[in-house]
Amino acid sequence: MPAPPPESARSGAWAAAAEDDALLLIAEGVTQIAGFGVAAISVARDDGHMQVMAVAGSDDARQQLEGRRTPIDALMTELAKADDWGMLKFVPHERLDLGEGEWGWVPDVEPLAGDDAWHPMDLLVAPLHDQDGTLRGSLSIDLPADGRRPGPDQRRVLELYAEQAARAVLTALEREELAAQVRLADTARRIVRQASVQPSLEHILQTSRPALTEGFRAIGMWIQTFDEDGLGTGSVYSADGAVVELPLDLIEIAETAARLLWAEQQVTVVAAGRPLGVLTAEQGTRVVDFLHAIEVGSILFVPLGAGRECLGNLVLTRPLHAPDWTETESAAALDVGRDLGGAILNVRAYEREHRLVTELQALDTYKSQLIATVSHELKNPLTSVLGHLEILESVEGLPGPVRTSLNAMERGARRLGRVVDDLLLLAKVGDPDNPVVARPVDLRTIVDDVVELTAVEAERRHLTVTVEAGSEQVLASGDATELDRVVSNLVSNALKYTAEGGRITVSVARVGSEVELLCSDEGLGISAEDQKQLFTEFFRSSNPAAVAQPGTGLGLAIVSRIVQRHGGHIAVESELGKGSTFRVLLPAA
Repeated sequence: MPAPPPESARSGAWAAAAEDDALLLIAEGVTQIAGFGVAAISVARDDGHMQVMAVAGSDDARQQLEGRRTPIDALMTELAKADDWGMLKFVPHERLDLGEGEWGWVPDVEPLAGDDAWHPMDLLVAPLHDQDGTLRGSLSIDLPADGRRPGPDQRRVLELYAEQAARAVLTALEREELAAQVRLADTARRIVRQASVQPSLEHILQTSRPALTEGFRAIGMWIQTFDEDGLGTGSVYSADGAVVELPLDLIEIAETAARLLWAEQQVTVVAAGRPLGVLTAEQGTRVVDFLHAIEVGSILFVPLGAGRECLGNLVLTRPLHAPDWTETESAAALDVGRDLGGAILNVRAYEREHRLVTELQALDTYKSQLIATVSHELKNPLTSVLGHLEILESVEGLPGPVRTSLNAMERGARRLGRVVDDLLLLAKVGDPDNPVVARPVDLRTIVDDVVELTAVEAERRHLTVTVEAGSEQVLASGDATELDRVVSNLVSNALKYTAEGGRITVSVARVGSEVELLCSDEGLGISAEDQKQLFTEFFRSSNPAAVAQPGTGLGLAIVSRIVQRHGGHIAVESELGKGSTFRVLLPAA
C-alpha cells in the first residue's frame, strides 16, 4: 500500500490507547466484501500528520503500517495528481514522484496485462471530511482480488464503506477527545487537591508529578520559579525534587517566553519542525538542540502565574518519535499553570509567615533573655539596698524626717523587688527551653490556700469571697508552683478592683478532659478595647480608676504564659461597671 514516507512509528502503549474496534471492522469489510486484499484507516492529528489506526487483510501490511504517521501535506500533494472518482481519489503509479523504497508498504505481486491492471504502486485513497469540510482521516485501499482497477460498481461499494469510515473516524476522534478531557480534568483536580496544601515547591512537585506525567503522558517534567521580586531567574526543580542545572541562556530564554505566554494566556510546543511561537529562530534552534542532546523529542511549555503576575514555567517532556501534544492537552496545561501558580503563591505566603514567626520567636527569646539578665542584675543591688535600710531603721534616735525618708525608700525598693520577681517569673515561664514537668496537682487545695492567704485583706475591705467546689480532689496536670501563681494573681486582681462590700466567687470543677477554673468579681470591669491587650506585658487599663491602683502590668501576662505552656486556654468576659469573669481551662490529670 503506497503512502508518503512515515514521520515515525508509535510506541506500543500509544497504539493500544488509540486502537478502535469499529475502524477495524470497517477495514475488514472492505477486504472481505468489497474484494480488496488490504484496507487501512487513518485519522488526522493536530500536528499535521495522518496516523494509521486500523489495518485489515494482511498481517505483513499491519505490522508495517499500523501506527505510522504521514505528513498530511505530502499526502495532499500526491492526491492533487489523482483522478477524481467521487469520494475516491486514484493516483496511477506513473504519476507518483516517490521511489519504491520510500513507500510505507508495497505488495509483492506482479501486475496483470492490460490497461486496467492494478499496479503495486497505484494509490487509491478516500479522504474523509467532516461536515465543515475539514480533513479528519482517510481510507486507503490496495490489492484488488481480481488484479484490476475497480470499475463503477465496485467504486460505489467502496464509497459506501468510505462513508461508514468517515462516520467511524469522527466518532473515534470525539470519543478520544472526550477521554482526553476526562483524563486531563482528573489530572487538574488531583493537582489542585494535592498541590494547594503543600508547604514547599519540592512537596508540590512530589505530589503533582504522577498526575502530570500520567495525565499528560509525559516522560519527565521540571518547574522554574521566578524570584519573589520578579527580577531573578529563581530556581529550577525536577520532578524528583533535585535542582536542575540548565544552561543560563536557556533559563533566560524560558523566563522571557513564560512572561510573554502568560500575558497572552497561551502555552507553546517546542520541537523540531514546529512553529517557533514566541521564540526567535536562534532561540528555537538552541532549545531544540538542547532537547535532542538529552533525548527529548518535544516539550509542552506552560507559563505559571496568578492574576497578572507570571511566577514561573512548567515543562513537560516527551521522547523522540512520540505523538505531538494535542490542543486539548494544551488547553488543560494552561489551566494547570493557573492552578500551580496559585499553589506557588500559597507556598510563598506560607514561607513568608514561617520566616516571620521564626523572627518573632527569636525576638521573643531575646526579649526573655534580656528581661532575665536585667532582672538578675537588679536583684542583687536591691537585696543590698533593703539590707542596709533595715540596718539604718534599727538605729535609735533618728530624726522624724529621716525615718520618713527611710520608710519611703523601703516601700519603693520592695515595690521594685516585686517587679523584678515578676520579670524573672515571666522570663522563666516564657522560656521554650524550660518545659513544664507535669504532675497531678489538686487545684481545689490551691484555691483554698490562696483564699485563706487573702482573707485578711478581704475582711478589711468587707469583701465576700466564695469558693464553689466539691469535696473531691480536682486534679490538673502541671506545675504546682506555677498553677498556684495563676490562682493567686487572678484572686488578687479581683480583690484589688472590687469595691468595698462586693462579692468574689472562685469555682473549680472537672469538665470532660479538662479542669475549669472560674474567678468572678463585681469590680470595675474591662472595656472591649482593653480586653484585646489584657494579657500583654506591661499593659495597664485605660480606665482611670484602674490606673489608680498599684500594679506592674505583668500579673495577667504571667497568668497567660503559664496557662499556655500548660496546654490550656484563658478567656475573659467583662463589662464596664459590672465586673469580670476569668475562665481558665487546663488539662486534667
